[in-house]
Amino acid sequence: MVARAQLPTSWGRFTIFGIQGRNASEEAVAIQHGTLRRGQAPLVRVHSQCLTGDVFTSERCDCRAQLEFSLRQIARERSGVLLYLPQEGRGIGLINKLKAYELQDAGLDTVEANRRLGFAADSRDYEFAAEALKALGIRAVRLLSNNPDKVKQLESAGVRVAERVPCRPRTSHHSRSYLRTKKDKLGHLLAGL
Repeated sequence: MVARAQLPTSWGRFTIFGIQGRNASEEAVAIQHGTLRRGQAPLVRVHSQCLTGDVFTSERCDCRAQLEFSLRQIARERSGVLLYLPQEGRGIGLINKLKAYELQDAGLDTVEANRRLGFAADSRDYEFAAEALKALGIRAVRLLSNNPDKVKQLESAGVRVAERVPCRPRTSHHSRSYLRTKKDKLGHLLAGL
């Protein structure tokens, strides 16, 4: 834990933490609502950075919708955490993500585009995320996620997922094929698509 400050938001008051890992390239931001209680599993969202969605409100993906949905859900709880990780483009980086967008404009889906660029369909790693949660005193979570791989990786790294809570905000018709690809090719748990 390298920094801590108050963070008033439109969803309520949070505390923001800067977290660094053992190596300088590992860093994350956590925003916490309420007081975490020892032995309880707070509502947690582990969210990967998406500049185009989170900041520029792109409707190619559901990232901003998931981010806002998660903050709203966490703010309704007695306590909870959103952990924000710099894993742009499912871990391939911003410029490669934009190259993947270009391939998608030519007809590939998000998984095909990542593979064409020489990457795995999803290159994210959640070991540091688990370490960051432990640094906050969290050993068990109610995880806001549709991604079974995230659940598996967190549990393998020592954070028990007591419950997987679906993260299904309203999304635009622009992201429908993206969501189908996440469901069909990445195994995301998205009922009703």
